[in-house]
Amino acid sequence: MRKVVLYIAMSIDGYIADKNGKVDFIKGQNDIEQNGDSYTNFIKKVDTVVMGWNTYHQIVTELSPNKWVYNDMTSYVITHRALKSTENIVFTQTAPCDLIKQLKQQKGEKIWICGGANIIQPLIQYELIDEYMISIIPTILGSGIRLFGETQQQIKLKLIQTQYDNGITELIYKKRKCND
Repeated sequence: MRKVVLYIAMSIDGYIADKNGKVDFIKGQNDIEQNGDSYTNFIKKVDTVVMGWNTYHQIVTELSPNKWVYNDMTSYVITHRALKSTENIVFTQTAPCDLIKQLKQQKGEKIWICGGANIIQPLIQYELIDEYMISIIPTILGSGIRLFGETQQQIKLKLIQTQYDNGITELIYKKRKCND
C-alpha cells in the first residue's frame, strides 16, 4: 500500500499561510544563505500530489504562473468547481478522505499532501497520513491559516529524523504503532 506524506512548512506558531493566504514568509533566517535541499530528495519518491483549489490557484497565479511545477506527477485538485482535467491534473469533487483511500489502493510511489488546511485537517482527523514532514520556519505570524485543527482523539507520532538549516528545522514523524 502506498504511503501518504504531508510535506509542508509552517510558522513557529503553527500557521501554513498568513491571514491573506500568502506563503511568502517561507524562507530561512538569512536571505543570502541557501536553504537545504530536502525537497529534492523527497520529491524523487513521489508520483502523486494532492491539493485543494486554493493551493492550486496560488501555484498557477503567484508561485509559478508560467509553468506547472508538478508536470512529472499526477496532480489531484479537490474543488467544488466543475473544471476539465488535463493529462497531468485531475480536478475532482471527491472528499479528501475518500480520494486518499482510493489512491492508496493503486500502484505507485508516495502520495504527497501539498495543501491546504481544508484538505489536510480531515486526513489528520481520520489518521490517513502515514508520515509528517514539517519544516518549522523561523517566523511568528500571529494569525493566519492553521495547519492543525481540533481532533477527536490524540494521534501519537514517532520522531524519526530532524534536520536544521538556515534557521529552518525540519521534523519528520511517522504514525506510532502499538509497539513504538
